[in-house]
Amino acid sequence: MNDKQYIDWVSMSDAALAQTIGTFVKHHRLAQNKTQEEVANAANISRSTLSLLEKGEAVTIPTLLQVLRVLDLLYIMNSFKIQDEISPLELAKQEQQKRQRARNTDNDNNKQSDW
Repeated sequence: MNDKQYIDWVSMSDAALAQTIGTFVKHHRLAQNKTQEEVANAANISRSTLSLLEKGEAVTIPTLLQVLRVLDLLYIMNSFKIQDEISPLELAKQEQQKRQRARNTDNDNNKQSDW
């Protein structure tokens, strides 16, 4: 499956998904060389709450968002962006309705003035 590792998110349990999120947060915190205390203070949460998040325990969504903001990881919210999708049939209809040629307006005006 190319160079990217394939993960079957659907088959994972909620606990496994929470653990994956926690591992993601911990990895990026350590990559930025920040302590739990530093991140927790900046996110206005307790260090134990951050520890729970990193262990995959239940935390609130606002808590997760605060931590992601402190770690400059809010780009992952792009995954939740809703994009309008056009069905292939609708796209084909739109392509048919596009103009194929431009009309020469000079010739049309000359013909009308002759009448």
